[in-house]
Amino acid sequence: MSFRVGHGYDVHRFEEGRPLWLGGVHIKDHPGLAGHSDADVVIHAIIDAILGAAGLPDIGTVFPDNTDEFKDISSSILLSRAVSLVSESGYKIINIDATIIAQTPKLAPYIADMREAVASAAGISPRDVNIKATTEEGLGFTGARLGIAAHAVCLIESL
Repeated sequence: MSFRVGHGYDVHRFEEGRPLWLGGVHIKDHPGLAGHSDADVVIHAIIDAILGAAGLPDIGTVFPDNTDEFKDISSSILLSRAVSLVSESGYKIINIDATIIAQTPKLAPYIADMREAVASAAGISPRDVNIKATTEEGLGFTGARLGIAAHAVCLIESL
């Protein structure tokens, strides 16, 4: 039995007229994020973390943004597919830990639902998913309210 860790990072700018999806949860009354899929920056970082842990290609290679197959697709579906690829490679997810970096919106009311949504899409228990949110105290592009970033790590174990 062996363990591996992966790290993921993603960033998207705000775009009016799109829904905001974070951690598989729709955040109402706020501009969404620009992207080919639903632009869920949290799940994208998580996908890169789990793919990286298994030594698989990154999200852009596995789910390219130049095909209609993934246009406006739910990132939760992509996460489920990535977990299947990791499982086919002989690994299972032990835990996921993600940090959202956003000046706006305030995310504390949504964190529990995000944990549930990510856990459901990943086929693991919500107790094995941790999601946190922070600001950059007005600094950088997130502090200037231009977009949202997320980091994620994932621990996997060989089957």
